[in-house]
Amino acid sequence: APIHILVVPKKEIPTLNDITAEDSEYLTAMYLAIKDITKDLNISENGYRVITNCNSHGGQEVFHLHFHILGGQHLGPMLSI
Repeated sequence: APIHILVVPKKEIPTLNDITAEDSEYLTAMYLAIKDITKDLNISENGYRVITNCNSHGGQEVFHLHFHILGGQHLGPMLSI
């Protein structure tokens, strides 16, 4: 995608499997940041994709929770390899 942005919380959380109820403020802040970033990049109206990988079978390579924002063109369907 022409636009690929990472959103990472300040608190180190290894994977989605490791989140707790106490992490809800970080997750909310991350989604609000995604909303603001996509609006600033003028991709919110046409759409974008948010991806989080979890563990090795999910493609996670960096074990610090983060979200990928992909956009800037029509992305089409997600395909399995």
